[in-house]
Parts: sequence; C-alpha cells; structure tokens
Amino acid sequence: MASFECTGWVEQGGIRLSMAEVEKIVRGDPEQIRTFGGEFAFSFNGCSARDHFGIIPGPGPRGVLICNEKVRFSIEPDPAPSSLEEAIVTAIKLRSDEGITALSGGVDSSLVAALAGRDCVSVGLSGSHDLARARQAADMLGLTCTEVVITPDDIESALPAVIAAIPRKDPVNTSIAVTLYFVAQWAGEHGYQRILAGQGADELFGGYSRYLTTPTLEEDLARDVAGLEQQAARDQAVAALHGTYLSMPYLDIRVMRAACAIPAHEKVCDGQRKIPLRAVAEHYIPPELAGYKKKAMQYGSGVWGVLKKLARKNGYKTSVQDYIDHIGQVKHGH
Repeated sequence: MASFECTGWVEQGGIRLSMAEVEKIVRGDPEQIRTFGGEFAFSFNGCSARDHFGIIPGPGPRGVLICNEKVRFSIEPDPAPSSLEEAIVTAIKLRSDEGITALSGGVDSSLVAALAGRDCVSVGLSGSHDLARARQAADMLGLTCTEVVITPDDIESALPAVIAAIPRKDPVNTSIAVTLYFVAQWAGEHGYQRILAGQGADELFGGYSRYLTTPTLEEDLARDVAGLEQQAARDQAVAALHGTYLSMPYLDIRVMRAACAIPAHEKVCDGQRKIPLRAVAEHYIPPELAGYKKKAMQYGSGVWGVLKKLARKNGYKTSVQDYIDHIGQVKHGH
C-alpha cells in the first residue's frame, strides 16, 4: 500500500480527526476531503492536498486535491456561521491539544495563550520590550513562559539561513523572520512541532498604527488581508528549518469570515485599533492585556536595531537592504 504522509492536523465540522481517521477517509472516500478544515498538507497514492488557506506548505497550490498532476476538486470547508468570539474560541481550542504558544505580551498572543493554556516561549535580546511584556503577561495568566535571550552574534549567525529561506528578502520580512527563527529553534530543540501564534490579527482587526490616519481604511485592510498568504509562507519557511510549523488560529476560516464581516470603521475608530478583538479578549484576559498597544515584533524583540547595527558594521551604513542582498549573494556563492 502506498504511503500516507501528513503534516499538520485536520477537522471536519469542528471535530478533530486522528491521523488514522484522515488516512481511512482519503483512501476510502476521498470526496470527503472537500470539507476538510484545519492546517494540513498530505500525500497518498499519487495525490496531494493542502488546506484551504495554504497555512501548511507542501506540493501544489493551496485548497485543492491534485492527483497525477491534475486538480480533482477544491477543498472548501463551510462551518456554521458564528460570532467572532465563538470563532476565536473554537479556532484556538482545535489547535491546543499540543504544542507551544509564542507569547510577546500583546493582546493577540495573550488571548491565544490564555485560551490554549499551554506553556509559552518568548524571544528577544536581553532587556528587550517583548521579553519583559511576555514575562508580565505569563504571570498574569498563570502560565509558564520560557525566555529565549538572543544576542547580536546569534542574529548574525542566523541571517544566512533565514534570508535563503524566506520568499521576500527585505528588511521588514527579514527582521520578523529572524525573531520567529529563534522561536522555532527553541521549539524544535524541545520536541515541539506546533507553535501557536497570533499572526494575522493586525491585518484582520486593524492593528497597525498607519490605519489610524489612512483615508482608505477599508481598502488598506482588504489589501493587507490578501497579503496574509505571503506572510504565512515566510513564517512557515523559517519554522520548517527546525522541523516545526506555525499554527495560526486567527487565520481559521471561522475567524476570517467573522472578522471580514465587521466594517472597517468598527475595527479602527477614535484612535483605537483592533476594537472587536479587544472586546472579545476582555472576556478571557485581564483588561491591561486586552487593551495593551505593543510594539511590532521586529522592534519589541530588539532584532531590528541589531540588524541596522550589523549592516553598518559590515560597511552598509545607509542600506539594510544592501546588507541583506549581500548575505543572500554570499549564501548562493556569488
């Protein structure tokens, strides 16, 4: 019998399936794959499939079953409509049977951490904003959080592998990917494959400060949500270097549908951002965490500052991009 290989996890109608159940279905009644939800990539008998949003990397395009290089059908899970709160609670519950939570202390990751109830990990330079915030958040939530303290030398050593792995090799993507690299490294070294993360919340709920002043909020949010697939590809490419993957409850189809149905002006209003998410979070985490406005990952971890210093140290005083390009060329032997 041809081998069945699967990364990630599968659900049908809100019920988690074991790998044995998934294998039985794909071998015996593959039409059921149409309704598979979750985060997965699997292959069997010359066929391969990836989840609807393509969260898990794998052969072929996302959201389809391909057999012998031909598309057989689309994979389109259709869960019952739910409120945003119900969607978030369900999405996190489905993912929280194993793994570690990446915690930075903001509302996104704190809500995931609280509902998942798993041990956490935070990454940053010594004395960085994110390490301090994650420590405080974990204490408030009664969770264990391992602090991974990184150094400029660690970052410099990781850059060639990170830059080679990520699709878009610019300063912002590189600095975010470097931070995630160390989260994934720690997870892999300690036997975790799944890393629960708060990715996608800023785009779905209006978390960036630029949303406060844009005259085209609706269009900006729609564009940024459309770009989440590229972000997932970046994050998973780095996680895969350590045999791990990021699980993203905010990119669950239930959450995506509920969030996208909320008008933009209800997400960002009167100087406030992520209003619907904070309203849900207040039911599960202390108000101080639900309302906290944290720094972006690359700044809060301290990685961005080190990246600029490394560029200057290596002779690229005015362009971090040139430094990144140089590393990419050296990596490929040019």
